Amino acid sequence: MNEPATPTDPQQLRAEIEQKRADLGDTVQQLAAKADVKTRAKQALGDATDKTKQRLADIRGRTAEAADTAKDKPATAQQKLADSDLPAPLRRPLPLAVIAAATVAAIITVIVVARRRRS
Repeated sequence: MNEPATPTDPQQLRAEIEQKRADLGDTVQQLAAKADVKTRAKQALGDATDKTKQRLADIRGRTAEAADTAKDKPATAQQKLADSDLPAPLRRPLPLAVIAAATVAAIITVIVVARRRRS
């Protein structure tokens, strides 16, 4: 009882056997690759490293753009202060910064003292 799909020619049989062997060899290689945890872990690490490097490059680019934008802001702020109607001592950025820093320091001191008294 020969199946109709089975070739009767010996050459065809050999060719079919070779094809099946090749397919089986490919399947075994695929299974072996799946079972090789060490190689798969290295591959995953490499992929993660590549993604991280790409993200870092993107962040560096955005940081450079932000730095370029930030370079212009002090000059713009200084020009706005010079053009404003504020009294002359307040138009200079240094005294304004000192006043702001002193105010922040005073607020922090009050908060720290208040918390220590509660304890």
